[in-house]
Amino acid sequence: MVTVTSVQIEGHSFTAVSVLLPKTTLLTVSNENGYIMCGALDVGLLNKLLSDRRIVAGRATGVKTIDELLAAPLESVTLEAEEWGITAGMTGEQALLKMI
Repeated sequence: MVTVTSVQIEGHSFTAVSVLLPKTTLLTVSNENGYIMCGALDVGLLNKLLSDRRIVAGRATGVKTIDELLAAPLESVTLEAEEWGITAGMTGEQALLKMI
C-alpha cells in the first residue's frame, strides 16, 4: 500500500509518502528542492555515483512513521544538502525548512 499525504511545516507544504512493504516501510517527505527519507536512503551512493545530480537529501534511521521521520535527528546528509546548510543531527523538520 502507498499513502501520499500533505504535511504542513510553518506554513510550507511538503509531500509525505509511505510505502508499506513486507517487513519494512519506506518513508519520505519532500518538496521541489529535496527530501528526507528513512534508513533505506543510501547517502553514499548519492554522493559518489549520482553526485552530478546534486541531490539535496537527508537520512534518519530507526523511524517507522512520518511523524517520527520529521522529529528524528538526521544520521547523514548528502554533500549538496550540506551546501544548503543541512547537517547531520538536525531534525527532519529542521532540514526540510532549509529546503525552502
